[in-house]
Formats: sequence, structure tokens, C-alpha cells
Amino acid sequence: MNEQEISNIVKTILEERKTASASHTEGHVCQCSQHKMTLDKANILIEKVKEKAASMGVNVVIAVADQAGRPVAVQCMDGAYIASFDIALNKSFTSASLKMSTETLSGLSQPGQSLYGIQFTNDGKIVIFGGGEPLMADGRIIGALGVSGGSAEEDTAIAAYGKKVFEEVIACL
Repeated sequence: MNEQEISNIVKTILEERKTASASHTEGHVCQCSQHKMTLDKANILIEKVKEKAASMGVNVVIAVADQAGRPVAVQCMDGAYIASFDIALNKSFTSASLKMSTETLSGLSQPGQSLYGIQFTNDGKIVIFGGGEPLMADGRIIGALGVSGGSAEEDTAIAAYGKKVFEEVIACL
């Protein structure tokens, strides 16, 4: 599969999501004039995510990236795995660059699926298991969150919590 095929598949998925979300009227609609991931927003989000992880008894690394997948802030909870640092960064990169959660990507990258093998692209920075979430404001991706340190299920739950908190509270700060 070449880059153009991958790009076309990702575009198709995004169009399907856009169509589905156009009919969905619940949720917060941000009226901010500035849609940008800032260090302040990233740090507020990290604090909320750390609280959630601590309440679950999981020591994680939390990475927040801007819309281009570049790190804005990274924090490691005491006792987090050393390997979780790069994994959290790569989860945030993956979610920003492919505009989807790493949990969604995990299904699309299985043998026989449309994005099978994608984890071998981008110098191995693509992560195909849960814990990465795109962060939206007013329907646009302005960054991404990567969480690593627990099981795939724990990382997925913590990242989903972080995405919800970001979009409902932090995005418009």
C-alpha cells in the first residue's frame, strides 16, 4: 500500500465521520476565536489526566501535541515505565497526523483491513493500540493526546477521559 492509497482511505474515513457528526447535535460547540493548542491548555489537560490515572492506580506518561503532531508538553508520573515516554509521544503524533484515535486505528490496521501495515510507515512512529486521541475545538483538530503506562484498555479509557475534558472545558480557555 502506498502513501496515496493510505491518504485516500484516511480521507474516506474522515468524510464518513464528518457526515455522521453533522447529524449529531449534542455536545459542546466551541465559540472561541483562537483554536490553538497552547502550553497552558496542554498543562491543564495533563493535570486532569494525571488525576484520572492516579484515581485508577496507573502511573502514566502524558503527551500533548499540536495539530501537526509536534510535542507541546510531556509529563511522566512517578513510577511510569521508561518506554512509555516514546509511546505516549508517538500516540499523540499518530492521533494528530491521522486525525483519529489510536483505538480506531487499531481496528483499521489489522490483517485484511484497509490500513494493514501502517505502523511501519513514518519511521515507526505510528501506534496501532489505544491511548491516543485527537483533540478538537469547533470541529477542527487542534492537537492530540497520548497516554501510556497502563494496559491498552486503561490507556484508552484515560485518553478518552482526557479528550472529553479537553473538548468540554479546556478548549475554550
